[in-house]
Amino acid sequence: MKKILLITVIVLVVSIIGLLSFVSLAMPNVGEPDELKITVTPQMLERGKYLVENVSACLDCHSKRDYSKWGAPIIEKTKGGGGEAWTEEMGLPGNIYSRNITPFALGDWTDGEIFRAITTGESKDGSALFPLMPYHNYGTADKEDVLSIIAYLRTIPSNKNVPPKTELNFPMNFIVNLIPQKAHFQKRPDESNKVEYGKYLVKMSSCADCHTPMEKGDPIEGKEFAGGMEFPFPDGSKVHSANITPDKETGIGNFTEDQFVSLFKIYADSNYVIRDLKKDEVNTMMPWLVYSKMKESDLRAIYSYLRTLKPIENKIKIFEKKKES
Repeated sequence: MKKILLITVIVLVVSIIGLLSFVSLAMPNVGEPDELKITVTPQMLERGKYLVENVSACLDCHSKRDYSKWGAPIIEKTKGGGGEAWTEEMGLPGNIYSRNITPFALGDWTDGEIFRAITTGESKDGSALFPLMPYHNYGTADKEDVLSIIAYLRTIPSNKNVPPKTELNFPMNFIVNLIPQKAHFQKRPDESNKVEYGKYLVKMSSCADCHTPMEKGDPIEGKEFAGGMEFPFPDGSKVHSANITPDKETGIGNFTEDQFVSLFKIYADSNYVIRDLKKDEVNTMMPWLVYSKMKESDLRAIYSYLRTLKPIENKIKIFEKKKES
């Protein structure tokens, strides 16, 4: 009996080791990078700049932010150089650092390698990107928009910062290799179709990623866009994402289109001054300063799409101060 148990244990151990080795060495596997050589046009650069800086907010994550000021603006000297940290203290399965996306780091990447990383989550060296990078959204975008993003990234000033390497805890360090997947592109809807174009922009802006509560790393089904995702700060305070479904009691159901747009545009007003955070004030994780420069027509399209969502009652306490000991 003991011999049978020993053999069973050995088989299980060998099987587990074999499975982990396969996941670690053979995955991810989304295919080789495309043979791409982007022919850059002024229109492509203009579109890429708009997407990078105001819609997909790439630089907001791939730079460090000054949390001593309301809205946590990008620290200019860190722009694009990566190093922004998402840590275990924030409830994540390890310590995750954004990468340098300036030409300093991407100079030896082909257009195809960057394209694969952005749209599938597989990096140049074949490793998997942690899905804080919303490649699952970009993999459903219009291919031309992704190419425009790459074209613009090639033009931003080089930043010689070398961020720390992401370190994931077990078993996420293995699971992450199973997450990248092949892209399934779509054509960008015509802007005259406000709802469909708004839906596209919501995906490109990754709104659902922050405005949907999570449980054990997965979005809670039936709570899409209902808010409640928690973002803890080092001082012990917390901010929770808002409910952006059209529920009239707890969401944005009573917001007019103009009111919705003004929430963003107030930060783009020439008279607006970025202020220091007040004592005991909880900051926001919402990148208002970035999205404020979106085209007004695009914000109106986003509003039109959000109004089509199922209203979900979910009362959120947005700001939670540090509890006194």
